[in-house]
Order: sequence, then C-alpha cells, then structure tokens
Amino acid sequence: MKLLDSIIRLEWAIVAVAAVGFYGSVGVSWWLFGLLILAPDLSMLGYLAGPRVGAIAYNALHILIVPVLLLLAGHMSGNAAAMAVALIWIAHIAIDRALGYGLKLSTGFQDTHLGRIGR
Repeated sequence: MKLLDSIIRLEWAIVAVAAVGFYGSVGVSWWLFGLLILAPDLSMLGYLAGPRVGAIAYNALHILIVPVLLLLAGHMSGNAAAMAVALIWIAHIAIDRALGYGLKLSTGFQDTHLGRIGR
C-alpha cells in the first residue's frame, strides 16, 4: 500500500475514533450505537435492482453531507438523539473509508472512488 493511502486511511480512522468519542459525550445509550452502526449498509439491498441503482442507494447513505448537517442541526437545537444518530452515521462512514471502502461506481460493487476493493 502506498504511503499516501496509509495516511488517508489513518485520517479516516481518527475521524471514526473522534465520532465514537463524541458519541460517548452525548449521553445516549450505547445500545443505540450497536443497533445503528451497520444501518447504512442496508443500502446494499439496492444492488438487488442492479449495479446502477445499488451504487446510487449505497452512495446516498455513505456520503458525509447529510450526517454532518444532522449533527449541526442536532447541536444547534440541543437534540441529543439527532447528534447521536449523526455521530453513529459518521463513524460508520469513517470506518468504511479507513478500511478502504469508498463510494461505489455504477460498474459494480467492487469498483469504488478509492479503487477496486481487494486490490
């Protein structure tokens, strides 16, 4: 693995640790974390309709825009549940990226913006 790839994966691992750490400070049950940490992967069911639909569904739940906005909204409104869900979602995305799983291309599940999975 190239040095740059290692640095990028390390950055995402740090984001994951930070998200989990901030989750702990929100004061919400760890049961919720355990229940929802893999929820974004339900989007893989989109692949049952083909690689294009699958990529769209997967990517919709694996980009940071919505969870970061949800985190901000939760923080501004003092809504601990919204912050907790957002931090779980961010942790999931960060763990995926730290493991080398990127946003999917419409050519197939193995093809990502970070390269082919398992290369």
